[in-house]
Amino acid sequence: MILTDLQILEEMKNKHIVIEPFRPECMGTNSYYVHLGKTLATYRDKILDAKKELEIDCFEIPDSGFVLQPDELYLGVTEEYTETWKHVPFLEGKSSAGRLGIDIHATAGKGDVGFANHWTLEISVKRPVRVYAGMPIGQLIYFEVQGEIRTLYSEKKSAKYNERNTGPVPSHMWKNFDQGLAF
Repeated sequence: MILTDLQILEEMKNKHIVIEPFRPECMGTNSYYVHLGKTLATYRDKILDAKKELEIDCFEIPDSGFVLQPDELYLGVTEEYTETWKHVPFLEGKSSAGRLGIDIHATAGKGDVGFANHWTLEISVKRPVRVYAGMPIGQLIYFEVQGEIRTLYSEKKSAKYNERNTGPVPSHMWKNFDQGLAF
């Protein structure tokens, strides 16, 4: 079951969902609109090695905007910091961004119960498009969970994205190899 606007507000009142900053005008019928943060990043290496800790170059989007280019992967971040303690959050792109050819995630649209952070966006475009810090970029949808949870994401030793960050976070796939989670 997807939470409605009134249910999201009730869960925020109960501290089961946290959205900072919260703007009432960003509440959809059954979602909350999130915005592109001011920082983007690109990988330094042209060939990305899943076993290697990868370095990124971060830069701020100027007031005049920044033109994203096809065939480049950009890591972005939401302005909003979120916490979700009893629901599964899904991040989907806004249709207005999609109609500009902007994809905000390659595969990682689902969060886990216990996720507490800004969302890193995996941005790619079909054509060159100018983006601006603060523009609406996606929407969070919350699903109810059935059953008890054994371990919240924030408590998992294997969780790779627990450290609070206000900027984009590169892939930590290499940690799977270090922790024996990869074959």
